[in-house]
Amino acid sequence: MAREPIPTWYYALVVVRKDDRFLLMHERTHGQPWYLPAGRVEPGERLADGACREALEETGVPVKLDGILRVEHSPSEDGTARLRVIFAAHPASDLPPRTVPDAESLGAAWVTVDEMQRLTLREAQVLELCRYVARGGAVHPLSLLTEEGAPLPGA
Repeated sequence: MAREPIPTWYYALVVVRKDDRFLLMHERTHGQPWYLPAGRVEPGERLADGACREALEETGVPVKLDGILRVEHSPSEDGTARLRVIFAAHPASDLPPRTVPDAESLGAAWVTVDEMQRLTLREAQVLELCRYVARGGAVHPLSLLTEEGAPLPGA
């Protein structure tokens, strides 16, 4: 007998670095803290594509993904689950972050780790992830995310 599927929400977060600065967006919701470009991946959308879309929508900055910092899977007692992929990226152009509020955010800015410590952040993990990237933490290849049945590298 077939089992029922597990309802799972998929999210992409992006740590975008430019020299010693990181791209943060000023949220319209959650009490208006600062956060990484992030959001739910749409049905039929690849996680990497969702990451690039969310970064552009929320900050106005197109990004190029460099790799994966981590994959988080959080099952809930109610039978649902959440999966977040945290990507490392850099800006794909010299476009400045959007500063005018819109439906996606109140704006965005490039900030250093020191400046970030003075902002109201949505999660402590924002600072933790940026510090990790700043000190050269491991960035795993994007090839870790692939479609079912894709050939193994070098096969």
